[in-house]
Amino acid sequence: MTSQAADGPESVVASRRSKITPEREREFFDAVLEQIRECGYDAVTMEGVAASTRCSKSTLYRQWKTKPQFVVAALRSSGRSRFAGIDTGTLAGDLREAARAAGEWSGKDTRLLQALGHAIMQDPDLKRALREALVEPEIAALREILRRGVERGEVPPDTPALEYVPAQLFGVLRIRPVLEGAYADPDYMVRFVEAAVLPALGLE
Repeated sequence: MTSQAADGPESVVASRRSKITPEREREFFDAVLEQIRECGYDAVTMEGVAASTRCSKSTLYRQWKTKPQFVVAALRSSGRSRFAGIDTGTLAGDLREAARAAGEWSGKDTRLLQALGHAIMQDPDLKRALREALVEPEIAALREILRRGVERGEVPPDTPALEYVPAQLFGVLRIRPVLEGAYADPDYMVRFVEAAVLPALGLE
């Protein structure tokens, strides 16, 4: 084959094929995060993700040079708030809805946090990406819910419990699997909010 042939249409097609689509990238990200949940961070390999998504290892290595880079990219791509858009018109209603939403995704996200527990202490980039993906968007949306409640006059702005609502919600999500061997599902989270969070804010 001549050099011209090597640089011809087939080469262009091959080059195009090496570029992954956003949908394919999302598939890779979902696969690596799910394998972390199921197997733990240390057990996950680029080879394993390649096999589960039916692609070559070189495809992944071209995009992300190392496993930490791949996982960081996957975490950052999943950054979104499940609390965004909650607005029932009352703070108590918003907190109940937030509790239901937290219970819906607690199994996936709590497992991911647990699986990454040791690794994030060793890798600052991984720790930062985890905060950006799973913590900061939710806390920002939750604080917006609380701010609206204060603005509506439902809770005095100097109520001490306001500061601790995020810690209460995220704390119970993390600790219930340890204490009771079960994730905090929507029903449990709503009962927790009604028993512990609303009374602390002077709400019913």
